[in-house]
Amino acid sequence: MLPTKMPAGGPGLKVLHVAAEVYPLVKTGGLADVVAALPPAQALAGADVRLLLPGLPAILDAVQSARTVIDIGACFGALRVRLLLARLPGSQLPVYVVDAPHLYRRPGSPYQDSQGAEWTDNLQRFALLGWVAAHLAADDADPSWVPDIVHAHDWHAAMACAYMADHAPTQAASVFTVHNLAFQGLFPHHDWALLGLGSRFMSPSGLEFHGQLSFMKAGLKFADKVSTVSPNYAVEIATPEFGCGLDGVIRGRASDVSGILNGIDEAVWSPAQDAAIAARYDADRPDGKRACRTVLQKMMGLAPDESALILTVVSRLTSQKGLDLVLAALPALVRAGVQFAVQGTGEPALETAFRMAEQAYPGRVAVYIGYDETRAHQLIAGADVIAVPSRFEPCGLTQLYGLRYGTLPLVRRVGGLADTVQDAQPAAVDRVASGAAGQTGFAFDAATPAAFEACVQRALALKADAPAWRAVMQRGMAQDLSWAGPAHAYLALYQQALEARARSPRGLAG
Repeated sequence: MLPTKMPAGGPGLKVLHVAAEVYPLVKTGGLADVVAALPPAQALAGADVRLLLPGLPAILDAVQSARTVIDIGACFGALRVRLLLARLPGSQLPVYVVDAPHLYRRPGSPYQDSQGAEWTDNLQRFALLGWVAAHLAADDADPSWVPDIVHAHDWHAAMACAYMADHAPTQAASVFTVHNLAFQGLFPHHDWALLGLGSRFMSPSGLEFHGQLSFMKAGLKFADKVSTVSPNYAVEIATPEFGCGLDGVIRGRASDVSGILNGIDEAVWSPAQDAAIAARYDADRPDGKRACRTVLQKMMGLAPDESALILTVVSRLTSQKGLDLVLAALPALVRAGVQFAVQGTGEPALETAFRMAEQAYPGRVAVYIGYDETRAHQLIAGADVIAVPSRFEPCGLTQLYGLRYGTLPLVRRVGGLADTVQDAQPAAVDRVASGAAGQTGFAFDAATPAAFEACVQRALALKADAPAWRAVMQRGMAQDLSWAGPAHAYLALYQQALEARARSPRGLAG
């Protein structure tokens, strides 16, 4: 029987989150932060929540009290596959782990080898993850716990929706969240037989996408409800500009697509509790930020300039993130009194360009190539402004961390950046130093160096008025950015998915 209608967050709703990574065990981006924070928030709201993760070495080494639920045997090219049930360190939430040494026990990232090449068997690796999720949903893996909802995150977990659709008796409903539509999980069409699905799934109304197989499309087509990580991004991905070739599919499911903003884990990101930073502070007592600023300049080798605007970038160094705009505007902004503190890794050309900028402007530009979690906290706490000039951004967490730490976000007005950062209204720009009501940061529209530079110049103008700057900073810090609201919003979406599942038989979407 399907669960009866209950208020969002009602007791007993069983939710299975399926993902490829979770912070701090395996992290390549914001997905890991979401998977670490959303399930515990839902558990606090009254749901019975578990996770399903691949048996990557860092995950198997960290989970606690693991026991075998079922010995699956040989499948998807692996000779030995087991399903384990354990506890996540920290949250102590139950977690299923797919232990398949042949597919998961290897170095490198979850998706690429140490040279940056995609693993050639990624189709089997992530199809297995979705297949196990579908069997859990069908009461075919762990008879002691059967989910009401399978929540699949990004293309790595999307095949869960297709496998559930292929088994009509499955009572559970599915929700698929698009964290970044640009990464779609594309594979050669001739490999479709490896999936174990009927040929009807390999048509344009199924997984076929311009002569390839698209795991992302599996989630978009077969989930009962589709979500994205911000309301604005939900609108954008239905357009050719941001739809990555799937905008037609998304428009076809318009009534089933919604956007729910991410939150942040305030146990990890809180300047009042953060042991990584030089001095703790909050919205009511922000003076500790000055000590963080001084330590940041010393740590990064920046000149001890009290009047400088310290602008930080904590990001993957890719063209998507708009960092070429930063590089192009950097010389003029250094002359205007801006210091740059950059941490990131990514495209070799961008890494080289930032290193060259550091050499050209010693004491004004400091660059750390790589990612260090502690350093990220120190950069965000010590800077005045955090720049996120992305060409597209589904939600973004960095600007939320900036708001939480009183580091004013400076963003391009796209995706979740537009939803989370309030700039001065155009009529107020001429009096920006007054700190316009509601303003929490700075935003620009055109993806050009000139637009980015002009936006930073407005930040410089506001910083010259210390009381106005402090008012904007405190306004951003005072916002509720926790996962409590999003957790309840997802629980409400789950109820809609259950109702949709009850109304309509599962099958190929048109």
